[in-house]
Amino acid sequence: MTPPLIFDRALIRRRLARAERAGAADFLVSHVAADLVDRLSPVRRSFALAVELGGATGHGSRALSRSGRVESVIRLAALPPAEPGRLPAAVADEEALPLAPESVDLIASLLGLQSVNDLPGALVQIRRALRPDGLFIGCLLGGETLGELRHAFAEAEAEIEGRASPRVAPFADARELGALLQRAGFALPVTDVEKLTVRYSDPIALMRDLRAMGMTNPLRERSRLPLRRATLRRVAEIYGERFADPDQRLRATFELVWLTGWAPHESQQQPLRPGSAKTRLAEALGVAEIRTGDKAKP
Repeated sequence: MTPPLIFDRALIRRRLARAERAGAADFLVSHVAADLVDRLSPVRRSFALAVELGGATGHGSRALSRSGRVESVIRLAALPPAEPGRLPAAVADEEALPLAPESVDLIASLLGLQSVNDLPGALVQIRRALRPDGLFIGCLLGGETLGELRHAFAEAEAEIEGRASPRVAPFADARELGALLQRAGFALPVTDVEKLTVRYSDPIALMRDLRAMGMTNPLRERSRLPLRRATLRRVAEIYGERFADPDQRLRATFELVWLTGWAPHESQQQPLRPGSAKTRLAEALGVAEIRTGDKAKP
């Protein structure tokens, strides 16, 4: 089945290019790139060839190169690099990876898979491109991201215009992302969530940062009508009433969902066969065992 076209991919590339020309706000991807290196530190091996997938700013490639865990890094991005020659790079679409099967040891994606229309298909392509026992590690924005802004927009538009249109792109649920890793055939899949709170003087400053990150509304079914001044004023009022700290600065939540999965290999830990355990769970927990059908006693 053809996946639904949720995001306007051409629009996303134009907005990323605009953000790059204007001086991209990189605090979020910089934070994620530093976290990437920390998350690789417990892995007791090095990687001959790594790919940063969808890195609009190159922070991930530079972090991998400096980590000492990777011999060679290639960056695949929707736009040509702003500084050619620093690290090998190529223009590529995250939905159609130009990678041969079993050709890469590590694939890292820092917010690069955020707006692909076929995320399950992209994960399958990533798993196929990894050599056996190769590692995928990625970060996407989770469902609670920008919840404050979405709430303020929905209430303001309903109140002022009598309708509500999607002004902020939807974000994936962490549990759903974990299920997608399993569906794509990854071994030892793991997901975990980090919440990052950024504070602003007003909603306009937040929107300015989103524009500078190329993260303004990329939905194909977005409203083409200009935002009314009265609606924007009401957004600011609702945001301030509901989500201000005592010092009147406003909170903006970014939920970072980390995904980790390995290409299957015979050396990896395998689940035991049902019934092969040598110790009862009750013994391990130090409690009395109640058999099926037995009635618990006081």
